[in-house]
Amino acid sequence: MNKTRLEAFSDGVLAIIITIMVLEIKMPHSADWESLRALQSVFICYLLSFAFIGIYWGNHHNLVHTVKAVSPGIIWANMHLLFWLSLIPLATNWMGENNFARNTVIVYAILLLLCGISYTILQVTIEKGNELTAELKAAFAVVKRKGIISVICYSCAIPLAFFHTAISGCLFAAVAVMWIIPEKNIARALGKEPRE
Repeated sequence: MNKTRLEAFSDGVLAIIITIMVLEIKMPHSADWESLRALQSVFICYLLSFAFIGIYWGNHHNLVHTVKAVSPGIIWANMHLLFWLSLIPLATNWMGENNFARNTVIVYAILLLLCGISYTILQVTIEKGNELTAELKAAFAVVKRKGIISVICYSCAIPLAFFHTAISGCLFAAVAVMWIIPEKNIARALGKEPRE
């Protein structure tokens, strides 16, 4: 299998995940503004999850571009990541419908933790299966550090949800901000972005 096929499949799965999330939003039967206010937590959850899926899509794109040879290990590590990402619409809907109730936030944090771990597994599998330049190794080290910070934040969000779910939400947002721009050094190491 070539990396184009791997990336196309992953892009399709991520597009379906976003579609499922938006279809889970139930429109009110009333035309007044108050009925939209009832969807506030659902929309916030959708926005957060949409951002996470977009972040994974952009960073996955960068990561896959480093692949020279797709091995069975890379295929299965990628499927592992897609499995956990495919559960995001379920957790998003549950959290939104229940106004960020503690158990729903805990499940969401656990799911994001598993997504983060599986992304790191995919990165390590790609590193082991492909020869990397020194520049690319340095860029991967930055991504790995960000991954460790993410895992720590998600792990902390689980017990902190017992005190207040807003604290967990702030940790989710902090991780999203950290990852929102894919690691530019990967593109530079591949010669696809000019140096500043």
